[in-house]
Amino acid sequence: MDKKIETDSLEMRLQALEERIYGEKRNKSGKPVKSAESLAGIQAGLTNTANKRERVKILHKKIEDLMKYLDPQFTDYITVPDAMKLEFILAEEDFLLSQAALLEQVNTLQPLLDSTYIRDVPEHATKLQRLSQIHIKEQDQTEAQSQEVKKLFEEYNKMMFLLSKQFTHWDETLRKMEEAKGIRPVE
Repeated sequence: MDKKIETDSLEMRLQALEERIYGEKRNKSGKPVKSAESLAGIQAGLTNTANKRERVKILHKKIEDLMKYLDPQFTDYITVPDAMKLEFILAEEDFLLSQAALLEQVNTLQPLLDSTYIRDVPEHATKLQRLSQIHIKEQDQTEAQSQEVKKLFEEYNKMMFLLSKQFTHWDETLRKMEEAKGIRPVE
């Protein structure tokens, strides 16, 4: 249904364009002129003309050569002698040998790449994503737990400080009372 609407819309736009270009012109049968028909007629005329002329036929045959000569690499092909190309290859010999070794290694490891483990990666990816979500959730819980433990340690330290202060105060008070009564503390 959607394609029909798109096609109808395209046809209406084409018809509006043709009316702008041709106006009220009509072809021999009295129908409005169509752009596609005009273009097809022009193409047929050009093809007939090209087939009738011997020079055009020769030119069509020479297009491949022309494209080859227009290629920027063709000038390199003409200007760089074979000895220079050989020097280029020999200069890159170490690199080419290392690449060949790597390709051989890939070929030997190809069975591993075709293994079921690699083919099952998409299935494992969904499991891994689920595990990642669980891991993130547990990290958040761990962070919250760490904050709670830190808060409890701070409370514990405050309590110990206050108790220590209170015991120090009591010890000082007891010492003053013992001194007042003349009792010596046991060490």
